[in-house]
Amino acid sequence: MAVIHADPFDIDLDPAKTALIVIDMQRDFIEPGGFGESLGNNVALLQAIVPTVGKLIAGFRAAGVPVIHTMECHKPDLSDCPPSKRERGSPSLRIGDEGPMGRLLISGEPGTAIIDALAPLASEIVIEKPGKGAFYATELGDVLKKLGTKQLVFAGVTTEVCVQTTMREANDRGFDVVLAVDATESYFPEFKAATVAMVRAQGAIVGWTASTDQVVGALRG
Repeated sequence: MAVIHADPFDIDLDPAKTALIVIDMQRDFIEPGGFGESLGNNVALLQAIVPTVGKLIAGFRAAGVPVIHTMECHKPDLSDCPPSKRERGSPSLRIGDEGPMGRLLISGEPGTAIIDALAPLASEIVIEKPGKGAFYATELGDVLKKLGTKQLVFAGVTTEVCVQTTMREANDRGFDVVLAVDATESYFPEFKAATVAMVRAQGAIVGWTASTDQVVGALRG
């Protein structure tokens, strides 16, 4: 049993029952010309965490603990993308429109892929999700049940949207969840700060927060 020196208090971690969930580290959110930039966001904020996310992934791989990646994307015919999602806001391009990296957030398009620096290994599970939460309309729950997973560490983007949504879904399903604070980011720093505070408030009402070094250090023993 490992111990993560986390906030609001330490958490025992059983590596044999743990997995890392890396949320949506995709070109469409992180690189210029993608969906994130089409919304008017500064993608450089998300690019800054790539080395830290890479360090976290490497730590889990070295410990032999499963790494699961997610990608937010939709079917080419957009049958799994409700109008309420596609028509929201005033982006310069909408989901499914043709952009510099292909159709935005469409399965199989170049922009939908996870960035090269964090590319999944052939043996790692990749979950394509049509919503913000990774449990909605996906096989993630069944995957974790098969693995015998009880505890989840989270990284990825964006903190207040897809990361937080999936953490709350996991919390409702009985998982202990830990957010690696320096391996997640938002286009809005104040939103990240608020989410981190909400996660660990009231005695870890959603989960725990810790640094990448604290998580990887616990895995190393």
